[in-house]
Amino acid sequence: MGWLFMRSLEGHATPKAYLDAQYSYVQPEGRSRVLASRLVALRTYYAAVEHVAAGTGAREVWGLVCLVRYNPRDREGYVFGYKDMSESMGPVEDACPADVLDLLTPTDNTFALEWRARCRARLAARRTIQAKPAPRPGQLVVFAAPIHFRNGRSFTQLRAVRLPGRRGLVFQAEDGGFYRIPGFKALDYAIAPASPPVAA
Repeated sequence: MGWLFMRSLEGHATPKAYLDAQYSYVQPEGRSRVLASRLVALRTYYAAVEHVAAGTGAREVWGLVCLVRYNPRDREGYVFGYKDMSESMGPVEDACPADVLDLLTPTDNTFALEWRARCRARLAARRTIQAKPAPRPGQLVVFAAPIHFRNGRSFTQLRAVRLPGRRGLVFQAEDGGFYRIPGFKALDYAIAPASPPVAA
């Protein structure tokens, strides 16, 4: 399916609420309902959708991915749009949260299995990054490869510092310059052990 754009959320409070309602319905061939869903970064909607077939009662829970565009101030009035795809289409987007993945029933669809594996691998990589130690102010951080900055400088060692009135850590080079490093924890680094006090 291509993109579908609309001028309102048709009475729903949020894009997530709209999409939850779209995939929860009863038809002659069975009923469908969203068991769990998440809208990640207001750009991608992930859902575990339960389908129970009429007559047989056969139950399947499959993964749904919707690309989302939401702009309440759109100049042309098309405030909301989405493009939906099932996991069996092998979506590129693979940031599905674990609580959605955990509800999916077994499948033998190759594309769905590959998508689920990519989502799980991404979650595992994220857990690894989050488990890495964060430097405390004053600690020296040693990088496995030089970190390059826009001013042309590059460093393999920077000291973590906290500047007054600013949130988060910045990194100071030996020459006194201060640098921010977006996505710092995804880099390969080690925190240098504290130097022992020098005897007088």
